[in-house]
Amino acid sequence: MTHYAVGDIQGCFEALVELLAKIQFDPDQDCLISVGDFINRGPQSLETLRFCKNLGNSFATVLGNHELHLLAIAHGIRSPTPKDTLNPILEASDKDELLGWLQHQPLLLNVKGYTIVHAGIPPQWSIAKAERLANEVNGALASENSGAYFSAMYGNHPLVWSDDLEEPARLRVITNYLTRMRFCTADGELDLDTNNTINPPTGHKAWFNHSCRKTEGNKIIFGHWAALEGRDCGENLFPLDTGYVWGGPMRIMNLDTEEYTHLNP
Repeated sequence: MTHYAVGDIQGCFEALVELLAKIQFDPDQDCLISVGDFINRGPQSLETLRFCKNLGNSFATVLGNHELHLLAIAHGIRSPTPKDTLNPILEASDKDELLGWLQHQPLLLNVKGYTIVHAGIPPQWSIAKAERLANEVNGALASENSGAYFSAMYGNHPLVWSDDLEEPARLRVITNYLTRMRFCTADGELDLDTNNTINPPTGHKAWFNHSCRKTEGNKIIFGHWAALEGRDCGENLFPLDTGYVWGGPMRIMNLDTEEYTHLNP
């Protein structure tokens, strides 16, 4: 079985199908892994969600900020924004089945020696710690009181992790690290206001550029950052969001060979 990891699809279903045909993806033999944000902004979020769910055991995903946003809307916590393309999902006859499946997806995966996460892992966390804390959020999502998690999910504070944090702030900062982070300080203090650039604000660096990073020896696959345009981020780092929905290519990676395949718009 060949495992492939694909960058942010963002509801661009026809491009996904074309890219899978290009690599001769066979769901009977292969597995597709999404880095999250496989819905929203593009024109076919419903078709993408149905397709991925129907792949069954041949598909896996981590949750990105757009999936969490959809779930918060479904729970009545937020309303769709003008840029969202989520209404077809929210109006679908199989909405409950699709959203129930989505809500039980994790924030972090370990597959074949790779750690897969939507945004990144802060420099002060090891892989083991990131996995343990991601599981705290997974538990909140799977609980009968998941609405409380979504009610407190939005917000930028606290900006930095502390082991002493308690819910809901504890779950919020874990979520922000794993699904929203781009820039932070060496001790993990977040900047969540700087977007659409690779140029860090004063005192910050890209999360993966800190020399003190505890995951430096681990292979990490991530998405979320279209402005990187898939450029080389260093050894053991595999950025897959190349911004297809914004006019860039769509990238998929063979986990066995570490080779990239692209579909141009």
